[in-house]
Amino acid sequence: MTEPLRGFVHSTESFGSVDGPGIRFIIFMQGCRMRCQFCHNPDTWNIGGGNEMTSDELLDMALQYKPFWGQKGGITVSGGEPLLQIDFLIELFTKAKAQGVHTTLDTCGLPFTYDEPFFSQFNKLLAVTDLILLDIKHIDSQKHKELTMWPNESIIELAKYLSEINKPIWVRHVLIPERTDYDEFLIRLDAFLKTLKNIVKVEVLPYHKMGVYKWQTLGIPYQLEGIDPPTAERVENARKLLHTEDYKGYLDL
Repeated sequence: MTEPLRGFVHSTESFGSVDGPGIRFIIFMQGCRMRCQFCHNPDTWNIGGGNEMTSDELLDMALQYKPFWGQKGGITVSGGEPLLQIDFLIELFTKAKAQGVHTTLDTCGLPFTYDEPFFSQFNKLLAVTDLILLDIKHIDSQKHKELTMWPNESIIELAKYLSEINKPIWVRHVLIPERTDYDEFLIRLDAFLKTLKNIVKVEVLPYHKMGVYKWQTLGIPYQLEGIDPPTAERVENARKLLHTEDYKGYLDL
């Protein structure tokens, strides 16, 4: 008898309200190659850590809360970076769709490649994925590398591909003083987003310090020491420059 696939799971959240439409069961997968200076979950970085779970175990947990999801809710898989465990995601989302569950993938996009076998597996995952939350950390590749230790070419390629196949995406951008909060970069990001035809929502997420204690607990030097969250005025400025009000497709999800 074949052993069931097991995913490495960091944690779950029963009543998520910000990671996709409606009320959602959030699954945070373990493992990430990015080292974002603003990461509020550095405890998810270690690949192969966390709790080993089968897709059936996770789905059974999630379905307990299905009565609360209403018409728009469902399951969101986040991280860490869930695409590092793509085979497990395909199995989980396939079973979820068989139960009529709305599926959302929250990804930074870094693992994306047209190379095989990833690309074929990715398309299998897209077939059972209703919505993608795409985190674009920085539009400038060099600044992206300074911020996350990785350039952004694969992320930009992913965004373009998802637009080509018209897979709905919800773009999220973290606004960080002295890192991403410059009009020049926001205008460049806006110009790129305008080339995509599949965006249902653009969201500006103000940088916060709620995860700093995790860096301290893990003994990792915090890279944004002394940088405060953006002011309400700068957040509103970013929303205007990114024309967030132009993207209303999420209302129809």
